[in-house]
Amino acid sequence: MRTEAIDPPGIEWRRVSPKYVTVRLVEWALGNLLTVGVLSVPLILVQLGWWRWPPLWLAISVPAAMLVLALWRLVLIPRQVRAIGYAERDDDLLIRRGIFFQRTMVVPYGRMQYVDVSVGPVERGLGLCTLKLHTASAGTNAQLPGLPAAEGARLREQLSARGEARLAGL
Repeated sequence: MRTEAIDPPGIEWRRVSPKYVTVRLVEWALGNLLTVGVLSVPLILVQLGWWRWPPLWLAISVPAAMLVLALWRLVLIPRQVRAIGYAERDDDLLIRRGIFFQRTMVVPYGRMQYVDVSVGPVERGLGLCTLKLHTASAGTNAQLPGLPAAEGARLREQLSARGEARLAGL
């Protein structure tokens, strides 16, 4: 279902690299497996008889609930990556993300102060980068993760040039 507020007519969305799914899976594994492991410590201590509290049912249910939640997030990762997109227009850059709660952010070129490209270790291994747009507003969280490195460099130069051109006209 398309809404004009999220998908303005005539916009051709460009998607991030499908390799970004791997980056998100590594982040998921590190965060969730560590969390489930830590939450399982009371279960192990209760099973060994070293602790009497919490009750066994609680010691089992807390890590089990976290595991179910983590598996649900794992299932959503590929769809979340496919939902990330961007479109360059004459005066601004559109960034779209979200499955359930969709969001389209419009970043005018004239408001950009600088464009930052960052690369983590997993992204570097896959030839990806994250483009961050910094504006005058501190609350702006405009970033495009999962871009191929060449596309990130092209966008950085393109957006910087457009931003400078728009600022010169102020």
